[in-house]
Amino acid sequence: MLQLIQRFFKLESAGGILLLCSALIAMFFANSPLSGTYNNFLNLPVSIQIGNFSINKTLIHWINDGFMAVFFVLVGLEVKRELLEGSLSSYQQAIFPAVAAIGGMVVPALIYAFIARQDPSLVNGWAIPMATDIAFALGVMALLSKQVPLPLKIFLLALAIIDDLGAIVVIALFFSHGLSLQALIFAAIAIVLLIALNRFKVTVLCAYMVVGTILWASVLKSGVHATLAGVIIGFCIPLKGEKGKKPLEEFEHLLAPWTSFLILPLFAFANAGVSFEGIDFAMLSSPLLLAISLGLIVGKPVGVFGFSYLSVKLDIAKLPEGINFKQIFSVAILCGIGFTMSMFLASLAFDADAGESVNALSRLGILLGSTVSAIIGYYCLKKTTSVKH
Repeated sequence: MLQLIQRFFKLESAGGILLLCSALIAMFFANSPLSGTYNNFLNLPVSIQIGNFSINKTLIHWINDGFMAVFFVLVGLEVKRELLEGSLSSYQQAIFPAVAAIGGMVVPALIYAFIARQDPSLVNGWAIPMATDIAFALGVMALLSKQVPLPLKIFLLALAIIDDLGAIVVIALFFSHGLSLQALIFAAIAIVLLIALNRFKVTVLCAYMVVGTILWASVLKSGVHATLAGVIIGFCIPLKGEKGKKPLEEFEHLLAPWTSFLILPLFAFANAGVSFEGIDFAMLSSPLLLAISLGLIVGKPVGVFGFSYLSVKLDIAKLPEGINFKQIFSVAILCGIGFTMSMFLASLAFDADAGESVNALSRLGILLGSTVSAIIGYYCLKKTTSVKH
């Protein structure tokens, strides 16, 4: 049994499988006699107080604002590494996935805005179908890892990383409210300390974690979304230290299993529990559900592939060697797997005051769009990457 578990965790698709299982378990609880227990568990009050400073939030908010900040530290680390020495380190390497990512953000947002334009209460949700769940999309691709060309994997990874950067910018610009000047000052001091640690090539990760925790708490209190602190921490970890040490790589390897096998599945469990009570067939044609699901199913492929194709035809970018446009289209469909990132943006766009039906329909639209994208994307990728004898 132990060997089977170890073998599972070594699979490339393990993270995606755990995400799916967590979502299914959440949906089971939300639609069973245990729904009350499930909701009470997520709304459990959790408080931390040090002197006069205190943070009082429900468990689901700790997961969304706290644990997800750790995930965004990993995003920051990955983005920095790719920018400095990876698939985004030169203009020629970065421009093709960058253009594709822009298309994958703009077109879904426009489709959402067009469908939901008649209901002012839904305006805030325009960013929901912009996101790509990197763990889930790479997990689906990993199921065909033996036949998928390496340049295609790199393209998806680079695109998803730029997509995450876009989501970070959206969160910073549109989902930060009621700013506190005092908290922002403390956050600025913490950022200066992190930069100083970086400049002096401090390789003790504990120092970054202590200052990073202060930054996270300050950003949380400032009104800016706390996950942005995670990205800043990730960017401040030095790529190289003294005596050949690689703190960024070390921290990335430390965080990766925790995010893949605990934080993201926990987030899925906390946010994917959609109750179908009161949802009928008439509600399935609601503008919100259609806007999100079509944004993911149609908007993502059209945006990613359309912008990729035009960038090559207009000589802005070059198609990476070893892959073709049919394979790019297959990856573009996989990008419609919004899942955790889309649910995260939905939790920012529609709070508890928006109403249970709005929150339920937004999550249902994400699950529908992501599921259809995963199934069609897998089928197309299998067909376009199969080796013909």
